[in-house]
Amino acid sequence: MSSVALDLERLVPGGVETDVSLQRISRWRIGGSADVVVRPRNVDELAAVRCWLHENGQRSVVIAGTSNLLFSDSGIRAPVIQLGSSFSSVRVDETSIDAEAGAWVPGVARLSMAHGLSGLEHTCGIPGTIGGLVCMNGGSMRRGIGEVITRVQAVAPDGSIVSMTKDECHFAYRRSAFQTNGLIVSNVKLQLDATLDRATIRREMLRILRDRRRKFPQNLPNCGSVFVSDPSMYEQYGPPGKVIERAGFKGTSVGGAYVSPDHANFIINRGDATSEDVLSLIRMIKSAVASETGYSMAVEARYVTNDGLIQEI
Repeated sequence: MSSVALDLERLVPGGVETDVSLQRISRWRIGGSADVVVRPRNVDELAAVRCWLHENGQRSVVIAGTSNLLFSDSGIRAPVIQLGSSFSSVRVDETSIDAEAGAWVPGVARLSMAHGLSGLEHTCGIPGTIGGLVCMNGGSMRRGIGEVITRVQAVAPDGSIVSMTKDECHFAYRRSAFQTNGLIVSNVKLQLDATLDRATIRREMLRILRDRRRKFPQNLPNCGSVFVSDPSMYEQYGPPGKVIERAGFKGTSVGGAYVSPDHANFIINRGDATSEDVLSLIRMIKSAVASETGYSMAVEARYVTNDGLIQEI
């Protein structure tokens, strides 16, 4: 192990892995290798890791379920903090849910349904973690998780733990303060609605899941929706998938990456796609749509560079 890995191992015993294939971690199955991945199991371990990295001048990158990340083909040299199943406790208290950042979103949605709590139906088919969902203010059907958040606990770069109100999170469509403020979401409190019965909530979730299965590619490596739906463009031209399809890109490929024939806002990895293949395809689509509509589509996915920077595409 490197000296960095050994020091992190002292802080998170048994939670450090070296020379990790990002293709194994990535939902796109794309990327080189990460030198070091550390997986904290609680907020104290996360705080200790951030504090050590800060004191030692180490840049790091935080990931979770990777459903919105495209990793560099040359891998990541900076330490990677991954919040996943070991950081995923969930507690229900009457009409609220407290969830750690690594909790799996569909699991939290099902738990809310089991307790007769409404407000998370739109998240039931989103393959990601709560922390990532909060960071992107993710959701479906033009909704966002920020609607039901009352408090977010996060860890600062120096390891200090802060608590933020909903207003302080600055939620907007697929945006939040966590994309730029350097804080790592560790715990979220959700305030839900107890006025609907369980059967009604379950029917709505089943309807959403059926709709997703009908529209979206299944069992092929992808990151979900690539482009953000702009309200103005939506009103004039429709959702990104329809706009991309009308531009003639459905089924278009670059190397091992291709636009799904089922839904044009999904880019699929045939099995040998590189990050450069995906980036090239995204740039082609953005350019063509901008020429035809005048709108520059924002990309929901983020690119993780070799030195651990998360960049907009």
